[in-house]
Amino acid sequence: MRWYLILGSDRPGTLAARLQARSAHLERLHALQAEGRLKLAGPLPAVDAVDPGDAGFTGSAMVVAFDTIEEARSWAAADPYAAAGVFDSIAVFPFKPVLP
Repeated sequence: MRWYLILGSDRPGTLAARLQARSAHLERLHALQAEGRLKLAGPLPAVDAVDPGDAGFTGSAMVVAFDTIEEARSWAAADPYAAAGVFDSIAVFPFKPVLP
């Protein structure tokens, strides 16, 4: 297994769709976590606040483990946020954990 950084960028005006798809998005992440394949995941608030309110989010970041970058890309493309039209784009990068 290798680590990959997945960055999903939100389309403007998709906060309601994001909130509706959130539980399905988290379900997939919890499955990876149970398999020891999730290092971190979280949203990117549009403003510098714990709760961005109506400002919403600009995207999501996830560090996950897969055998190949192609598998990581395929998994990311099937994300509920992508299916709901929240993600405008998804980028997948090899990731090398150093700290901690």
